[in-house]
Amino acid sequence: MVLRAAVSGLTLLALLPITAGPSATDYTVVAADGVAASDVTAAVRSAGGRIVSRNDTAGVYRVTSADARFAAKATASAALIGASERRAIARVAVEPAGHTAGGTGGARGPEGLDPLDNRLWGLRMIRADQARKVHHPLAGVTVGVLDTGLDAGHPDLAPHFNRALSRNFAPDIAAVDGPCEVKSCLDPVGTDDGGHGTHVAGTIGAAADGFGLSGVAPGVSLVELKGGQDSGFFFLDSVVNALTYAGDAGIDVVNMSFYVDPWKYLCEANPADSAKRQAEQRAILVGLDRALEYAHRKGVTLISSLGNSHEDLGRPLTDRSSPNYGAEPYERKIDNATCRTMPQEGPHVLNASSLGPSGRKAEYSNYGVEQISVAAPGGDLSDWYGTDKYQTTANEILSSYPKHVLQEQGMVDAEGRVTRAGDDSVVRHCSSGTCGYYMYAQGTSMASPHAAGVAALIVSRYGKADPARAGRTMDPDAVERTLLRTAAQRPCPPGRVQSYQREGQPAEYDARCEGGRGFNGFYGHGIVDAYAAVGGY
Repeated sequence: MVLRAAVSGLTLLALLPITAGPSATDYTVVAADGVAASDVTAAVRSAGGRIVSRNDTAGVYRVTSADARFAAKATASAALIGASERRAIARVAVEPAGHTAGGTGGARGPEGLDPLDNRLWGLRMIRADQARKVHHPLAGVTVGVLDTGLDAGHPDLAPHFNRALSRNFAPDIAAVDGPCEVKSCLDPVGTDDGGHGTHVAGTIGAAADGFGLSGVAPGVSLVELKGGQDSGFFFLDSVVNALTYAGDAGIDVVNMSFYVDPWKYLCEANPADSAKRQAEQRAILVGLDRALEYAHRKGVTLISSLGNSHEDLGRPLTDRSSPNYGAEPYERKIDNATCRTMPQEGPHVLNASSLGPSGRKAEYSNYGVEQISVAAPGGDLSDWYGTDKYQTTANEILSSYPKHVLQEQGMVDAEGRVTRAGDDSVVRHCSSGTCGYYMYAQGTSMASPHAAGVAALIVSRYGKADPARAGRTMDPDAVERTLLRTAAQRPCPPGRVQSYQREGQPAEYDARCEGGRGFNGFYGHGIVDAYAAVGGY
């Protein structure tokens, strides 16, 4: 969906930096169900706080207070669910990898494809290369990249970047991002100082124009929804703002390649947690649930990465790593009925597990029949054990990346040449004086944009014209049915257990696949299939 005019009537949290004062603390407050905004304001004031920005749609408020007991007072109020010190709730879902092979340059691509498409095994696995022979995606379909930003100057993203709809909901925070690049600390849209969002966007919709590489759905409109900090952390209010905006702006598909911090699992009332921390987690759950429900109700198809903890999400293990930000972690036994990972276990979210090029579940990927929807290419450096493909970057996912980030990382020099540090993971492609930069990566962050691209193709192929939005629209439940129905079914591996011990991983990585060919814990309903999704056979 594409809007001709700016969206009106949006109630969003302010995007200006907040000066809370040397003795004040910044909080995120979530209102109880059915409480009027005026009553929320009164309750916050009574607890000793001041609302500095608000999202009445989701009932999420940013508050500053110098009262050390503000959180306890807010939790005790019948008008509020809880208050938490403003801290990261998520980080991008990329699995670190030690690259051992790769290269730069770019040979001529397969006939009808872009020069670097011969490196995109994921494009072929989901038959996206064949899908474009049947249906070319329409620019009237919008895909929101809820991430660290989007480099609109990248040659493969510039042609279809939707600047009018793009927004930044995550001002830089010096404590986690370093010094602000601009005076307001609010980076202009079309920038990405983290790189993750640009990589995700390229997989979804890099242009098919004879340059660089192409995405799953080339031609769709790419919308930056910057909800993540440059450092990769995500804050509740930024994510909530991005989701409610996506609903109001008529975005068709939103990709969420991040996972929740500081709590590996958000629990309603874990006995190991203090009352304050229980209230904090309940508030985060309610705030995200409301935002996801709102976006879905407004027509947004929600796609998420399943996570990189090599864990069956239906059988959570003891959590010894939370909180992993702002406080020392402690041991918590996890009750699957009352604890959730987010956004993966939020309402209406479709989750993608990650596969290596052989089609096996990637060693790091989460799995399990409880939360999986589909499987998609995400890369697995350790795939093809016993062959010369083992531990090569060709097993990972190549996609667009910001040049300046690569330069900051020492992978590209001041003249734009790939350095020795970048030889194994960076590809430079130049044509007619223009150069684009690409990077190999692996993770469920790389899997979900493949699924999001197929979802966008479905909207483009079967959605109804919507003159009011100058684009197309499709019920997200119908998108989901088509995505799952057309996925290529894949059975569990022989013996049902996939072990990664010969690759050097401990026994805890061994994964048991439950279910049958039509639906199981490794592949869900199957591997997303772009060709089948647009009517191919």
